[in-house]
Amino acid sequence: MSNVAHNLQLDSSMSGEDSDQYLTFIMSNEEYGVDILRVQEIRGWDNATSIPNTPKYIKGVINLRGTIVPIVDLRERFGLARPDYGPTTVVIVLKVVCEEAERIMGIVVDAVSDVHNVGPKDMRPPPDFGQVVCIDFVKGLATVNEKMIIVLDIDRLLNNGNLAVAPVEQS
Repeated sequence: MSNVAHNLQLDSSMSGEDSDQYLTFIMSNEEYGVDILRVQEIRGWDNATSIPNTPKYIKGVINLRGTIVPIVDLRERFGLARPDYGPTTVVIVLKVVCEEAERIMGIVVDAVSDVHNVGPKDMRPPPDFGQVVCIDFVKGLATVNEKMIIVLDIDRLLNNGNLAVAPVEQS
């Protein structure tokens, strides 16, 4: 793992066997989380090789020790304004499960935040917006240290059929 990962500290305020650990990251001043068991590596941003005829939010691919890894910019995927990539911009390399197969993908985020333990009592289901807004990729909303974390279902977000659709609209 990169130096970025070594700087993370485990939030020990919620220890327990029933809790799950989430790596959290920042995008547009909001904190998001992914299952820590899916995280393969955290890398500083480096250019990706563009692939023609892909959506704008697919930045291209990188060669990670012989494995070709597609890179998705989550800001663009969510329809958020994209800032210039800077020194805190990272790629989180994740294991994604798709129809009984696994593949490796990367997501570009503004910055890595922390690792948190989240117990069942601190996780709430995502809000129901009806058919107006699709949030199938939101696993739930967790409250940690009086702040809300949007926990993502990375499998739903990064599977082939979901990547082909237009960016998720934000208001």
